[in-house]
Amino acid sequence: MGYELKTKQNDRSVIEFIEEVESEKKKEDAYRLLDIFTETSGYEAKMWGTSIIGFGSYHYKYPTGHEGDAPLVGFSPRKARHSLYFATGDDKRAELLEQLGKHKSGKACVYVNKLEDIDTDVLQELIRQSITFLKQTYPDQ
Repeated sequence: MGYELKTKQNDRSVIEFIEEVESEKKKEDAYRLLDIFTETSGYEAKMWGTSIIGFGSYHYKYPTGHEGDAPLVGFSPRKARHSLYFATGDDKRAELLEQLGKHKSGKACVYVNKLEDIDTDVLQELIRQSITFLKQTYPDQ
């Protein structure tokens, strides 16, 4: 039996999930992120796993043979801060992140405390770039 990816797309309501966010400020930001990601990506928001709101999807296969599906871009309104998901392995990502504003960057995630800390134009560019990069990297979608 192969490794099973826990974060799968499902039919849970994105709005219900956002409504469960305790902090009003975080909830407000989450709705703004929902608008920005939906408009910029051109994809409908879908829940992935229990806490990620994803847009679009692609099928990846690593040289190790591990494969699965993942959203092209996404975000999660976490308690501490928002996690934003963009493609990894893209050189342009680092350049754009330098212009984003106040954030922390992990391997797969970009962490943002609140939306007013960042430049939403750069956020839109990150979303577009991520989708372009993934479609070029995994062209057989």
